[in-house]
Amino acid sequence: RVDFALLTVEQIFNQAAKWHYMFGGQGSVPIVIRMIIGRGWGQGPQHSQSLQATFAHIPGLKVVMPATPADAKGLLISSIEDNNPVMFLEHRWLHYLADDVPEGHYKTPIGVARKAREGRDVTIVSTSWMTVEALQAQELLAKNGISAEVLDLRTIRPVDYPSIFESVRKTGRLVVADTGTKAFGVSAEICAAVTESEFSSLKAAPVRVALPDYPTPTSHALAKYYYPGMAQIVNACAATLGQPAMLPEEPQEDSTKLDVPNNLFKGPF
Repeated sequence: RVDFALLTVEQIFNQAAKWHYMFGGQGSVPIVIRMIIGRGWGQGPQHSQSLQATFAHIPGLKVVMPATPADAKGLLISSIEDNNPVMFLEHRWLHYLADDVPEGHYKTPIGVARKAREGRDVTIVSTSWMTVEALQAQELLAKNGISAEVLDLRTIRPVDYPSIFESVRKTGRLVVADTGTKAFGVSAEICAAVTESEFSSLKAAPVRVALPDYPTPTSHALAKYYYPGMAQIVNACAATLGQPAMLPEEPQEDSTKLDVPNNLFKGPF
């Protein structure tokens, strides 16, 4: 669990992240730290955090977050072959996904986003599990006449800003969906960068879909109000187009998705 990495931040932040710079490129720390993030089984404030923004804030660390089986393999190989530290973060809910994975040795490049869907009206930039939610949102939006482009970020540090800027220049609208906290998070950083570099391309203010500024709750009574998903992404996209909310964001009576994404999910716990 990513939470336990907080016990080793001195070694990660002050040593591993800085050696390559401190020794003028003559030293390296070829280490991959692979950790689980995200919600499930009432694990609460100390066992279900998404701390990608914390690691991405430290120069010298790469931060990788795959969202597909193929990228999980390709990015892991790229991370292992990198000569310096990589934080490899996997949302536990993604472990139920099954899909085609190429055989043999191949690498997914670090720092290159994946265009998961083409679109023309609004850009959705997503991370990790929120890519699954974004693709579901894209399908519903399409049924309502809104064409959303989905960019799976794949890498938090370095960020593929050229792909994001290119998409925003096309659509003029931006929604960023992240598994972490909204305040001082990945979504805030991307919105700031787009506003600085592509302000003239924007037709509406960028919107963040992320966790509220509270510790992650343990109980179902609180968790059902805490985690955003497909409905929040859909309504955020509609808002950038000046349209009313399409889906209710209040939690529904069925709470089966609070702990697991669906009945196929068996772990990790």
